[in-house]
This record gives sequence, C-alpha cells and structure tokens, in this order.
Amino acid sequence: MTRRADDFHAELARGVADIHRNPVEVALFDHDASTISGRAGVVVYPTSADEVIHVVRTCHRHDRPFVARGAGTGLAGGATPLDGAVVICLTKMNRVLSVDPINRFAWVEPGVLNLDLSRQMTALGHDLHFAPDPSSQQSCTVGGNVANNSGGPHCLADGVTSAHVLGLEVVLSDGQVVVLGGEEPEPDGFDLRGAFVGSEGMFGIATKVCVRLTQNPPTVRTMLLDFTSVRDGADTVSAIIASGMVPAALEMMDALCIKAVEEYVHAGLPLDAAAVLLVEVTGLVSDVTAQAERVAEIGRRLHARTVRVARDEAERALLWKGRKSAFGAVARIKPNYYLHDTVVPRRHLPDVLDEIYRIVDRHELLVLNVFHAGDGNLHPLLVFDKREPGILERVHAAGEEIVKASVAAGGVLSGEHGIGLEKRDYMSLMFSEIDLAAQAAVRCAFDPSGLANPFKVLPSPASCGDIQHVPEGAWI
Repeated sequence: MTRRADDFHAELARGVADIHRNPVEVALFDHDASTISGRAGVVVYPTSADEVIHVVRTCHRHDRPFVARGAGTGLAGGATPLDGAVVICLTKMNRVLSVDPINRFAWVEPGVLNLDLSRQMTALGHDLHFAPDPSSQQSCTVGGNVANNSGGPHCLADGVTSAHVLGLEVVLSDGQVVVLGGEEPEPDGFDLRGAFVGSEGMFGIATKVCVRLTQNPPTVRTMLLDFTSVRDGADTVSAIIASGMVPAALEMMDALCIKAVEEYVHAGLPLDAAAVLLVEVTGLVSDVTAQAERVAEIGRRLHARTVRVARDEAERALLWKGRKSAFGAVARIKPNYYLHDTVVPRRHLPDVLDEIYRIVDRHELLVLNVFHAGDGNLHPLLVFDKREPGILERVHAAGEEIVKASVAAGGVLSGEHGIGLEKRDYMSLMFSEIDLAAQAAVRCAFDPSGLANPFKVLPSPASCGDIQHVPEGAWI
C-alpha cells in the first residue's frame, strides 16, 4: 500500500461509511454481466447525493478514475472498471422520493429497481407504471436504464428510456451538481437531459431521476403465433407494421430458444415450431379486439400454423415469463452465453437472421435468437462452455461477424445494451472521424478531466486530456 493510496482511502472514509477494500469482495466488481473483466480498486456504497459528491470530489482531487454501477446487469462492459478505478455502487440509493399521480411523474434515486418502481405505484393505489421493461427488469436499476437508454419488449409502442425521463440531478466529474431538464414539459435551453440519457456513465452520475409514469392500459390482449420457418415469422412482423398497426410488443424466439424456454417455464410453447411470435395489443376493448383479429389474419396469410390468445392474466404472465426468462434458460443448453444487441431495418430481418445462422455454423457454435422483432433489435445468444479450449476466440470472432453483417445491412451497433467496451472498437464501422470527434467534444464538455468511466464507448478516450494511468497495484 502506497502513502498516496492511504491518503486517498482516508479522505474517502471521511465522507462515506460503506467502503470495501478486501480483495475478494472488490474482485466481484471487476466485471458486469458481460464476458469482459477489468480491475476494481475500491468499492463504495453511497447512501445519499452528498456522499456521491464527496466520493467524486475526492477522486477529482486525486486524479482517480471512477465508474458508477447499479445492479451490474449490463452486457457490454459499461460498468467494468479499468486500471483500479473506484466503483461507486448506487444500489443503496433506492428510494422513491415523491410521486405526482396527476401529472404522472416521480422523482426516484438511481438504485430503485425497474420493476419495483411499477410495483410501488400499484401499492400506492396509482394506475401507473414505468414503461421501459428490459428483460432484467426484476434486477436492473433505473440509473442503469438511464445510462444505457434501455428499452425492452414494450419499447416498440412506448419508446425507450429517453422518452420516460423528464429530468436528472447529476454530479459531474469535478463534484459540481447540475439539474438537467425538469418537471416542465419544455425546459429552457438545450436538451442536456437527452444528451445525458444513454451516456453510459461518461458524463457524470445521476443521483435523482424524474421519471415519466404511464397509465396502465384498459385492455390487453396477448397472442402467440407459431411458424415452420423463421422467415415467415419475420415477414409477419413486417406485414403487421406495414398494415398501420403498432402493437405494444412484437417479440420472436427461434427453435432452440423455444426448447430452452419451454423446458424452464412450461408455458405450452410448440416444440416443433421453427419460430414463435409473441404479439401484444393494448387499448380500448373494441380497438384491441379489432387489432387482434387483424394480427391473426395477417399471421395466417403468412403461414402461421396456430394463433393462440392468452385466456387470462395468468396465461399472459406465463407467456411473458417465458420471453423474459430466455437468457437464464440457456443454461439448460450450455453454461455460458455471449449476447449481442444490434438493430437492423425490419425489411432486412429475414436476410440478416439467415446470415447469423451461417456465421454460427462456420464457427461451429450454437445460437438462440430471441429479439424485439418489431423494431429490428436482434439479440443473438451464442451459447458455449468456456472450459472448452479455444471456444472464446470462436465466440468473439462470430460476434464480430454478426456486428459487421448488421451494420452492412443498414443497421446500428446497439439498440439498448450500449457500446461500453464490447463495441467501442467497432464505432468506426458506423461513424467517421468527424462524427467521433464531435462525440468526444460533447463528452469533454461534461467531463473535461476524463475521470468518469474512462476508456468506454469512444475509441480515443484520451482526447479529453491525458488520463492518469495508475501503476499496477498502486491503489490496492
């Protein structure tokens, strides 16, 4: 332990009580839910905005990089600390601070769990919910949703997180506190709120979030269509949108995913199907009935074998449990998975899916496709056993090809998981040097020191000035 490290830890301890330096405990924070590992130096659990300010100011004085972390469910290495960075874990800041059911917004701390927010609205007697619903919504935090601009199955109609955040209290990398946006529908000035949402922790740390609450729909109809080919299912998705409908959700699973999910949740999924399409429509009773009939007609015209409508809330919940448990269910096939998150134009879904199957076959891997079909947001899961020699190299090679195939089809690198470390070096596939320089300039405007989650997203993080690299072991 160096004198410099002693001074840093002593100063941290003067403003925050919950500090972890035990190497075994700290090592648990070396990675998020991705396959990418780094090295954490010390982990702190602030319980208030004042404690966050103290930690950040201390890091700034000591030129120490820091990484904000929620529940660690991110899949792109966005919360992976590098070079012994301080991990600021916000899970103990988990209070709903105020609710305005008339104007439909609430102020919450960043550690509030996504699903808990909607559950609290129900417990308070409000017919409202927080619309973004990632598959990890039982464990991911609102702060993490803000960082990655998360979506979920229902973002097709409701929009991603940026559409449901009105304002933010943010601690910048020098400890200064600013409020971006606010309760008013149209705050004065530039939309810095919009710039912050999706910034993956590079612009500062949100300590309060003003979230928009959405009225619960009066009627919901959930349908399951099954197909003998993935292409027929993808064509059905395009046809539904082309008809003028925007369902609340349009989700697809392929054969291997159906098998894994059905063995786990027993939702009655057809094991002989090549693909199933989960469709949900919401609204007034008459409108929902009409939409469901049109979906069924389109599906049958495009070779759906069966159209199943959930009989009650219990069956609907079981179908959604199957969809949202897909990532966990893959353990029945292989113990590990590598999940990508690219987006392609809907009209190219069938061709890109065919290409993904070809890529996986070339690398002798298995893939489960489960994805937000309505907006072309693909989630190919490459399943593997990391104990197999050379498997990680094949998995990453296949992943790179999938990214390149998606971008070549007119798609983008990520729909909701973020860029993080995973796709940082692919940014030039989409953006020119001028584009990347403009993004770096925005990052530097928020974080001139480059201490907030450095080396993420942008291929040249040192553009904000030379970040001090910490010698190996100096901060342990």
